[in-house]
Amino acid sequence: MDELLVETLGTSTRAWQYGDADGAPLVLVHGFRGDHHGLAGIARAAAERLPGVRAIVPDLPGFGATPPVPGREHDLDLYGEWLRALVAGLGAGPGASGHAILGHSFGSLVVANAVAGGLAPSRAILVNPISSPALEGPQAVLTRLAIGYYRAADVLPERPARALLGHPAIVRTMSEVMAKTGDRELRRWIHGQHRDHFSDFSDTSTLLGAFRASVSHTVTEYAEAFDMPTLIIAGERDDIAPLPAQLALHRRVPGSRFRVLPGVGHLVHYETVGDAADEIAAFLRAAVPAEKAPKERALTR
Repeated sequence: MDELLVETLGTSTRAWQYGDADGAPLVLVHGFRGDHHGLAGIARAAAERLPGVRAIVPDLPGFGATPPVPGREHDLDLYGEWLRALVAGLGAGPGASGHAILGHSFGSLVVANAVAGGLAPSRAILVNPISSPALEGPQAVLTRLAIGYYRAADVLPERPARALLGHPAIVRTMSEVMAKTGDRELRRWIHGQHRDHFSDFSDTSTLLGAFRASVSHTVTEYAEAFDMPTLIIAGERDDIAPLPAQLALHRRVPGSRFRVLPGVGHLVHYETVGDAADEIAAFLRAAVPAEKAPKERALTR
């Protein structure tokens, strides 16, 4: 594993690289309130299965070790612009050898916005993509509670707001809701990951901006922009991105490949790393149909 520093939009993006340092890039974009640790397992496993690939996991602006973009509201357009700048900074922009993009959860929204804005990866992978409005689905009540929770933090000064947003009991509750595995050791590890990294955000303003972005958009809004080969990996028991909505997204993305991982929910990147990496490796090895060959895309946003 190597650490990278890429200047993007006036901030220094920190990223971690696995596999062949000279290989074709696979950029993995983590979800809301996470950082690179969340996708490290999939990145490492994918790199092991795919010689000649370098898997790169950045911290989103305002999360982990990447500072916020100065003077900007951290909405979805900002994150999409940041991803386009990051890919260009990695030497994987238009004219470079093919690169693939993966987004998990909120990261799927960032990828979708970037693709609609002109990013042209050779292939796209969406893991637990946000496919339906936040107030729909089996966890609509919990979503309303979460919105109230973040609104309460929004009116507080920085110190008490941060204490509320990072309260261990609330973080543990979120972790319990998302984890579906019955393996006690794995559940303990997942809860430890959320305890250690779920509150590693730079400031409450950036976090709240990202939260508003996460509940205001769906990948389905951008479905027509995915004119490259696309893999959608869904969790059978995903409450945040319900299976029927992910299936509907698959039907909206022409020629997309759809895989359902049984028994798992929104934490594919923690609970079924090996299975997810197998699907990703098979997808990236497969031949690209001529009609789905990537092309440079004009800006649509």
